[in-house]
Amino acid sequence: MQNSSNQTAKNKGIYLLPNLFTTAGLFSGFYAVIASMNSHFELAAIAIFIAMICDGLDGRVARLTNTQSDFGAEYDSMADMVSFGMAPAILVYNWALQDLGKIGWLAAFIYCACAALRLARFNTQVGVADKRYFQGLASPAAAALIAGSIWSGSKYEVDPTDISYIAAFITAFAGLLMVSNFRYHSFKEVDWRGKVNFIVMLLLVGIFVVISVEPAIILCLSFYLYALSGPFITIKTIKKLKVEHVLGDTIASSNKDEQLRDTVDEGDVNNNESTSTKGKAE
Repeated sequence: MQNSSNQTAKNKGIYLLPNLFTTAGLFSGFYAVIASMNSHFELAAIAIFIAMICDGLDGRVARLTNTQSDFGAEYDSMADMVSFGMAPAILVYNWALQDLGKIGWLAAFIYCACAALRLARFNTQVGVADKRYFQGLASPAAAALIAGSIWSGSKYEVDPTDISYIAAFITAFAGLLMVSNFRYHSFKEVDWRGKVNFIVMLLLVGIFVVISVEPAIILCLSFYLYALSGPFITIKTIKKLKVEHVLGDTIASSNKDEQLRDTVDEGDVNNNESTSTKGKAE
């Protein structure tokens, strides 16, 4: 009885380190909302990128330190909805969409609603989906697409009223990519604790140098290319494009069924080989 009570007391605690990064990301997303309301669009866009960095760190820190928890997963989803759902939608609306009237706020709402649907679908497919790929554009990447565009436009003093309809299209399109079935590389197969060649470190230094030259433009173009890579990978890896490859909720289950069929087929082959070997031995 004493051991069970001690275990219950331990379970009531909250791991500090990963949730500290999650809180920092939540703060950055909330700051982006406040900054956009005060017309500080460049600062708001940078805050979303900071939230993206924090979001990438909290999960990896939790896995490296073995501090994963159900609370942390739920807290991370709530913070992501603020930082990568509400904040980009409000930011782009305040920057370029408010003069469009109903079209403007509907485009922002499409993005916000799709971010919520994307996060909900991701949470329900954690144990089913292939970890090497994201099903649909990840919400941090979609937020970086919006934030990078606004950062570049603000830095080079682009008049948002001249591109308001383009901004509305990009906002809605980024939202639809999040709920699509296009496959995006997740880069989760990278072993961050493994050893790499010295040349790899030189390449990483070069990447940081290139980004530092024009961070707004380079980051913006990088995430545009990543957003377009999903349709390219999907079309390249399938023989015939169908509706369920673009929209719907059948991709994860169909992939699981295909893996199950492959496993059964391999099992049948192994059984046949073992049977034929046994017959030859007899």
